[in-house]
Amino acid sequence: MQTVVEVQKQTDEVPIVPKGRWDRGLEWSATIWLGSVHLIALAAPFYFTWYGLWLFMVMSWVTGSLGVCLGFHRLLTHSGFDTFRPIRWFLALCGTLAGEGPPIMWVSAHRKHHRFSDQEHDPHSPKDGAWWSHILWMLPNNGTQHWASLYRTYAPDLMRDRSLRLLDRTFLWWHVALGTIFFCAGWLMWDLRTGTSFVLWGMFARLVYMLHVTWAVNSASHMWGYRNYETRDNSRNLWWVGALAFGEGWHNNHHAYPRLAQHGHQWWEFDMTYWIIAVMERTGLAWNVVHRPKATVGTISTEFPGEDETSVQEAA
Repeated sequence: MQTVVEVQKQTDEVPIVPKGRWDRGLEWSATIWLGSVHLIALAAPFYFTWYGLWLFMVMSWVTGSLGVCLGFHRLLTHSGFDTFRPIRWFLALCGTLAGEGPPIMWVSAHRKHHRFSDQEHDPHSPKDGAWWSHILWMLPNNGTQHWASLYRTYAPDLMRDRSLRLLDRTFLWWHVALGTIFFCAGWLMWDLRTGTSFVLWGMFARLVYMLHVTWAVNSASHMWGYRNYETRDNSRNLWWVGALAFGEGWHNNHHAYPRLAQHGHQWWEFDMTYWIIAVMERTGLAWNVVHRPKATVGTISTEFPGEDETSVQEAA
């Protein structure tokens, strides 16, 4: 098991982003979206209201825990459990409203990450630079066929779902609709300032917060922390990412057993998202839940093989 000092030494020696990543320039749709979200969020402190702050917290949980962690990640990407189609679509919609991209795009990139984790073709490894893994990997223009190829290779199962294809095509319009609802609700129920606060805090400040929390799983959780399992990558368990990202920060556990619905494997590894899945299972809303394997912590079980061993079959 490597120490934090050893991990820090590794990250200090990571190379710069490989040459050629920027040859086609910027991916302007992603650049404008992410840039606009961050710029508009700067106005949030000038329109602070307690109602806006409460909306920020509620929507962070809805879009972060229910949407990204539960829906995009543990359900759509890894099939850690099954649920009814309307619930599946609702969770995918919540994930779409997290602003990290539409569901099939998100799943395709994440499945590729597991297949090549911290290797040459990993979309966002800190070995190419900490900032590359955190945000820059989304900004280069990779060509017109890049995402179409990833969809075909890594998410053919989701491409057969018309509701997910609809969310992919209408990604931006759901945000426009939500912002309009927030503004009208705050204005009609209170005043114009509250309506503006709802948009700035419930939408833009919340988007910036959730984006960076999720991106920290890609960057910080591959650089710092401890390991319960000897995986072939540099995935780590990082407590503060685990707390902020609703249980996603126990990243070494997840890379050891990608399909597990439970990411926290030690008693102190807080995993709110798994608690929701457990409640859903108890109430009949979830089934075929892939629970923690019967293996000693510190070993790799063959009961749930890593994503690199199964992704070809899952994408067939």
